[in-house]
Amino acid sequence: MAEPHVTLDPRTLNPVEEKLRGPLEDQLSSALQAATVKVRERYAGESVEQVTSMLLEQARAGLHPDIAAGFHPDHEQLRHVAEVIVTQSR
Repeated sequence: MAEPHVTLDPRTLNPVEEKLRGPLEDQLSSALQAATVKVRERYAGESVEQVTSMLLEQARAGLHPDIAAGFHPDHEQLRHVAEVIVTQSR
């Protein structure tokens, strides 16, 4: 499985976020990648929706609270990562 990567839409960013876009994408991607590893290691037959929620929860736990509060990844893309975890774990 390719490591998940977060890409922010520049059209939705305020000027400060745009200025910090690269480092912010790196931090969000790193948190999501770490969450993917943890969830994959702990996977115990949960549904795709449960794994999707676990991924988001773990990713947010790895971020500064202010950044975590604003982290709203695309649900379908996060669900795809969850589907891969579930499929590969069978």
